[in-house]
Amino acid sequence: MKKLHLILIVISLTFSCKSISSEIIEGKQYILLNKPIHNAPKLLEFFSFYCPHCYQFEQIYHISNNVKKTLPKNVNFYKYHVNFLGNLGKQLTHAWAVAIVLGIENKISPILFIAIQKQQSIHTIEDIRTIFIKSGVNAEEFDTAWDSILVKSLVSDQEQAAINFHLRGVPSIFINGKYMIKNDKLDISSVNAYTQQFCELLNLLINKT
Repeated sequence: MKKLHLILIVISLTFSCKSISSEIIEGKQYILLNKPIHNAPKLLEFFSFYCPHCYQFEQIYHISNNVKKTLPKNVNFYKYHVNFLGNLGKQLTHAWAVAIVLGIENKISPILFIAIQKQQSIHTIEDIRTIFIKSGVNAEEFDTAWDSILVKSLVSDQEQAAINFHLRGVPSIFINGKYMIKNDKLDISSVNAYTQQFCELLNLLINKT
């Protein structure tokens, strides 16, 4: 009886996954870019700390964490900040490059989101620096990273990628340099339904030629 119950569960999950896949249609949940971007990261998200929807992606839907759990081991999830939102958009792109170099993206991301969107406590570059220091980064380490060639190179990569993809809004997720997810066309009946379909779609597109 237990064995039969287990089989039924597996069958149910299989049909569930198939039903999700069957609902995914090009032009609806994702689009094919007119001009593919060569040498782009396999999986790339553009975001801004000023963007309310980006905040929801991270703090409510936990998209980054859920995506990383389902990705193939050979696929990295890149996140680039954009300059075109907010008074300190460009400086926050620079700060995000610092976070990447220091390996503290997961730690600093929620702190910056809350400071900007909930507390409205970031108004200058010095405020950004203070956030990093309060988060455990040594002041000298931050200053050195900020002025480093590696960080400046990452800033350039982020800015150039936004130009290459003709970016107009965030959050925007691109796969294989040629597919873009249409976030507003996914299942919004619940947080779980949305994240499940999002991850399912990502993995389908990653393996799509």
